Amino acid sequence: MRTAVALFTRDLRVADNPVLAAAAEADRMVALFVLDDAVLAGDFNRPNRAGFLAECLADLRAALRKRGGDLVVRSGATTDQVARLAEQTDATTVHVAGDVSGHAQRREERLHKRLAGAGVELRVHSDALFVVPPGRITPAGRDHMAVFTPYFRRWEATTTRPPVPTPRRLHSVRVRSGRLPTAQGICDGVESPERPAGGEREGRRRMSAWLRGPIDAYADRHDDLAGDATSRLSPYLHFGCLSPHELRARAVDRGGAGADAFVRQLAWRDFHAQVLAARPDAAAADYRTRGDRWRHDPAEFDAWRSGQTGVPIVDAAMRQLRLEGWMHNRARMLVAHFLIKTLYLDWRAGAAHFLDLLVDGDIANNTMNWQWTAGTGTDTRPNRQYNLIRQAHRHDPHGEYVRRYLPELATIPGPQVHEPWRLPPDVRDGVDYPDPIVDLMAARERFRRGRDR
Repeated sequence: MRTAVALFTRDLRVADNPVLAAAAEADRMVALFVLDDAVLAGDFNRPNRAGFLAECLADLRAALRKRGGDLVVRSGATTDQVARLAEQTDATTVHVAGDVSGHAQRREERLHKRLAGAGVELRVHSDALFVVPPGRITPAGRDHMAVFTPYFRRWEATTTRPPVPTPRRLHSVRVRSGRLPTAQGICDGVESPERPAGGEREGRRRMSAWLRGPIDAYADRHDDLAGDATSRLSPYLHFGCLSPHELRARAVDRGGAGADAFVRQLAWRDFHAQVLAARPDAAAADYRTRGDRWRHDPAEFDAWRSGQTGVPIVDAAMRQLRLEGWMHNRARMLVAHFLIKTLYLDWRAGAAHFLDLLVDGDIANNTMNWQWTAGTGTDTRPNRQYNLIRQAHRHDPHGEYVRRYLPELATIPGPQVHEPWRLPPDVRDGVDYPDPIVDLMAARERFRRGRDR
């Protein structure tokens, strides 16, 4: 009698999950999630993601039990816990989703060695978390592609797997399932008060609502800060509550310019993953160094982090991050630009702060987007700079986004809210909001001089 282990990691769903579907083909199976000591003790473990994860695990256990299975929860080193459960259940195969971070790659190597020594096969499903797995698209003589446009052309033309059926009935091995963790048990700390709810059911509800209509306007409105016209599905993709294959297929079926633009964002997600898979060191080191001698100014960094820079579009976005554990994609680019190319502070500090709060804090997407903005990543124009005030007027023309997250500026009418320091003195005196911590134009020149050294 064949027994298989389905090791859940960042694929916390039952729908279109190759790991679960393959394990369910055995005579018996057991689903396992390990609260890895190394992850819990590391910098990546943060309250927002801990709360979201706890809800995901509760939802996953309920979905598995509905199908006659269960979710076994263990704590410790993943390799030890998987090997122990495989021995306990006489499992011959362990299934796991392929992932790209340095931690995930090392985990896979350790599992291969440990399980092979026990005569257990490890099957890695590289297409569980990505539409096109890392390594599938490569140029001649290289292990990854560094320019998005040619990558996207090949990504669109790549044949991908169809969604796999969701098992209706699971034949599980009876073992002690263990208690589900609480958010505080995973990471002690205060969560953002308006972070999204976790779990596959919530993710699928949001996906269905998005695909029923709002996606149609995505091409025209995805940069509309006040309109909030993005899908907000990134946390559910990060934790694998949603399948990128299913999401892409349903968006393609919907069709139209909005769906095309949205699918392109799924390709960006895969693009960043294949870069990090090939260069895991890029999580902390420049992908392409520019010889920067970053400034070190704790006071300016604290002002940025707390949303007190005196630049409303930046402060509103940083307050949104703290309040919701999420930030609009256009706003992410603007605040990153301000930190790096206005204050000339190290992109790594900004990336780390994002990972402190983002529910969708994904190593590949977060790091490579920060590096793109810094010009140390895959951007072919490393010194590009934006006029932040012009960007604010373009993407928040009536100032609604700023007033939503900066209540101290709520009485300033229209687009004037983007430049409160230009208000008449009698109006400005009644506003409890700081002046900009830096002269924006002078800072642009400072960055140019820093890069020209």
